[in-house]
Amino acid sequence: MYDDIVNMLLTMCLQPKNGGLMKLTKKIIENLPFPKTGQQFIWDDDLTGFALRLTPTKKTYVAQGRVRVQGKRLERRVSLGEHGIITLQEARRKAQKELSAMLEGKDPIEEKKRDVAYALTLRDIADKYLKARRELKESSKADIEKHLNKSFAVWAKRPAVEITRDKVAKRFTELTDKSPAQANQAFRILRALLNFARGEYQHDGHSIIIENPVSVLSDTKRWNTVGARSGRIPTDKIGAAWNVLQSLREAPEQTTVSRTLADCVSFLLLSGARWSEMANLTWDHVNLDDPSWSLPDPKNRNPVTFPLSRVAYEMLKARPQDGKYVFPSRIAEDHIKDARSVMDKISEAGGVRVSPHDLRRTFRAIAGECQIELYRTKLLMNHKLSGDITIHHYTETNDLRYLSKEINLIADWIVRQGKIAAAGNIVNFPARGGKK
Repeated sequence: MYDDIVNMLLTMCLQPKNGGLMKLTKKIIENLPFPKTGQQFIWDDDLTGFALRLTPTKKTYVAQGRVRVQGKRLERRVSLGEHGIITLQEARRKAQKELSAMLEGKDPIEEKKRDVAYALTLRDIADKYLKARRELKESSKADIEKHLNKSFAVWAKRPAVEITRDKVAKRFTELTDKSPAQANQAFRILRALLNFARGEYQHDGHSIIIENPVSVLSDTKRWNTVGARSGRIPTDKIGAAWNVLQSLREAPEQTTVSRTLADCVSFLLLSGARWSEMANLTWDHVNLDDPSWSLPDPKNRNPVTFPLSRVAYEMLKARPQDGKYVFPSRIAEDHIKDARSVMDKISEAGGVRVSPHDLRRTFRAIAGECQIELYRTKLLMNHKLSGDITIHHYTETNDLRYLSKEINLIADWIVRQGKIAAAGNIVNFPARGGKK
C-alpha cells in the first residue's frame, strides 16, 4: 500500500520540465528511484528554493534562487552535497545560508571563484608560474623547486594569502642563520612568485594579494649583504688535488659511479665549466673527432663551442658512450646530481673547503699562472665580454676552438703540478709576467 502511494506521488511530482513539489523527508528521499536518463528535481514545499536533484547515479541537494548582478536578476543554482554524505537537516541549513546570501546580493558563482582564488597554495602559484615562464633555464626551475621543498615546505601547501610580513621576517631570519646567500635567493624567488600571483589572480577587480609581504625585507633593510665569493684551491695545492682525482679515477676497486664522480670533477677543473653545464652535457654535444664540446643554451644565452684539451679528450674517450649523458647518475637516463664525496677529498688535499663553483675560480687562477690574457680566459669560462668594444664586437665568441692552445696550456700545467706534487718537490711560482 505504501509503495503504491510513493509511486503515485512520484508520478505527480517528477515532471520533466519543472519538477515536483512536496515536503522532503529522509524516508521519501531514500525511496525515490533514480531516473534512467537526465535529471529530475523534487522541490521542498517547506523551504522555497531547496530541492533534491536526481540523476541516474546520485541524489544531490541543491539551492536555487535569484541574485542581482550588474542590474540584472540572474538565476543561480548551488550544489549543497550528496544525500548520504550529508543529512537532510544539514542540507536544509546550508540551503538557508545560500538563499539568504543571494537575497543579500551575493552571487554564489563569484563567491566560489573568490574561495578558489583565496585557497590557492604557494605550490599552485609556482606550478602556474613555471608554465607561464617557459623561457626559464633548468637551473632556475631547480632553484624554485629546491626552495619550495625546503625553505618554504611549511607554506607550500597552505593558501598563499596566509603569508604575512611577520611570517616572512621570521622565516628569513631562520634561513639567514643557516646561509645568508641562500636566504636571499629563497626570498627573491618567493617575491617573484607572489608578484606573479598579484597580477594573475584577482577577484572583483582586486588582486588576492594586496601587498607582496616580501617587501618587509626592503622596508626594514633586512636583505643580507653577501660579498663576492673568492674560494679556490690554493695554487700550490692544485697538483695534490689533481693527484687525488686521478687516484680515484684509476683505482681498480672503484665502481663505475665513483669513476664518474672523479671524471666530472676533473672535467670541471680542466674546463672551468659551471656545474650545471658539466652535469647536463650530453654526448651529442661532444665531438671527439675534432676535440670540442658545446653548450647550445648556456647561462649567458650565448651558444658556444669550446676546445677540449688533450687531457680532457683522453678522459672522455675512455668513458662509456652508450647513454645520453656524459656524466650519468645511478638512475637511468639522468645526469649526475652531486659529487660531495669527491669534493671532500680534494678539499682535504687542498687544505681548504671548496665547492664545484670554486673550481671555476681555480681555473681562472691557473690561467693567470699560464699568463693567458684575461679576455681569453673569460671566453673559455663563457663569461660575457664587456668594457672593451673592440673585443666585444670583433672577437669570435661562439666557436672557441681557436683557443685550443690556451686550454692545453692550462691542462698541461695541472698535470705538471701533479707530477711535482707526487715527487714531493716544492715549487716557487714566479710572479705574473715572469717566465716559466
